[in-house]
Amino acid sequence: MTVTVDQAAFRGALGRFASGVTVVTTVLDGVDHAMTASAFTSVSLDPPLVLMCSHKVNRFHNAVLESGIWGVSILAEEGLSASAWFAHKGRPLETQFDDHPHRRGDSGVVLLDSSLAWLECTTETVVDGGDHTILVGSVVGAGVRDDLDDPLLYYRSHYGTIVRRPETEQTVYEEEQA
Repeated sequence: MTVTVDQAAFRGALGRFASGVTVVTTVLDGVDHAMTASAFTSVSLDPPLVLMCSHKVNRFHNAVLESGIWGVSILAEEGLSASAWFAHKGRPLETQFDDHPHRRGDSGVVLLDSSLAWLECTTETVVDGGDHTILVGSVVGAGVRDDLDDPLLYYRSHYGTIVRRPETEQTVYEEEQA
């Protein structure tokens, strides 16, 4: 069955889903690769699994498939310039991290200092996803920064951050049950 979906409506609908922003990295033959990704999510707590999607035509795609390891830097608001930079196609690989403070994780992947949290993953499963490839990763390392708590968000092609409300899912639930 072939279904035709209006592309403008599809893009518009997806743009209305607010997401966090990550920079995903890998290293292959000593060369670092990176891309900005909002197509990232948790999959399982036990075992710890996450997934990310990589566009098949970018140079990161083949590198991450071949290396089998990747890092995820979950960006803080201060990571806005890193997000824009690593979304830019054609940047030089050799100097791409020069203006973005970083460190290497235990697996050798680059992790950005402008992140709230980071994960190191090994590829568990690869699934075809149309013009993207879906990579499910087994988390082999994780960490958080306690000195930052303002995430970088992406909504309708614009960056933002959160405005905290006092309600939590628990307090709303309790109010509805009362």
